[in-house]
Amino acid sequence: MTDQEMMTCADPGRQIERLRAIMHRLRAPGGCPWDAEQTHESIISNLIEETYETVAAIKAGDDENLEEELGDVLLQVVFHAEIAQEDERFDLDSIARVISEKLVRRHPHVYGASEVSSTDGVLMQWEEIKRAEKGDQEKPYLHGVGNGLPALLRSSKLQKKASKVGFDWPSTDGIVEKIEEEFGEVKEELAKHQVGEPASAELQAEIGDLLFIVTNLARKLGVDPEVALEGTNQKFLDRFAYIEACLKRDEVSLEDATLEKMDAYWNEKRKA
Repeated sequence: MTDQEMMTCADPGRQIERLRAIMHRLRAPGGCPWDAEQTHESIISNLIEETYETVAAIKAGDDENLEEELGDVLLQVVFHAEIAQEDERFDLDSIARVISEKLVRRHPHVYGASEVSSTDGVLMQWEEIKRAEKGDQEKPYLHGVGNGLPALLRSSKLQKKASKVGFDWPSTDGIVEKIEEEFGEVKEELAKHQVGEPASAELQAEIGDLLFIVTNLARKLGVDPEVALEGTNQKFLDRFAYIEACLKRDEVSLEDATLEKMDAYWNEKRKA
C-alpha cells in the first residue's frame, strides 16, 4: 500500500497502521516543520494536557468527545514512538510487546497457575510481582510510588499503598480527629504570621499536613480527591460567573465592586 493509499485508508482493521504512517510522514523530510522539530521533552505538556482533557470528557459522560480525546492521547504515544524509532531505540511495536508481556506476567491467575480470585488478592499479587520485577524487595516499601504525579494524586497513592500492609486508620473517626488537630496547628502558626509577609516554613508544613490528612479522609471514604476538588473548582467557576453577570447588569466592573456586593451575589447563587 502506498503512502497516499495509507493516508486515505478506510479499513477498520488498519487504522493504527494508518496513524503510524501519518506520523511518520509528518516527521519525514518534506513533512510538517513543527512535527519534525519536536522531541520527547518538548511535547511533555501535550501529553499531560491531553490526558486531563480525556479525564474531563469521562467526567462529563461525553462519549463523542471521549473518543476524540482518547485519540489525542494515542497520538502522543505514537508521536513518542516515532521519535524513538528514528534513533532505533524502540518503536510502537516494542511498546505494545512490553505492555503485553507485563500484563501476562502480572495476571498469573489468568495466564498461569495462580488461584487468586478476589480483587484485593489480585492487587496484592500485582504489587508483589512488580516489586520482584524491579528488584525493589530490598528497597523501602514506598520507593518510587507516584513519582512525577501532582502532589494531591501522589499523596492519595502513597496512602493507598501503605494501607495495603495494614498502615491505615481503622475508621474515619480517627481521621476526623486528626484533621481537627492539624487545623489547630495551622491556626497556631497562623497566629504568628504577619500580614503581607511570606508564609513561614512551619506554616507551609502545617498546611501540607492538613491537606495530606484531608486527602486521607477522601481515600478512606472512597472519594477521589482529584474528582472532588475539580467539582469544587467548577462550582467556584459557576458562582463567580454569576457574580460577574450580576455586576455587569448593575454596570459595575469586577475591579470596582465591593467585597460585600460580590459576597451577596455569591450567597444568592449558592442558595439558588
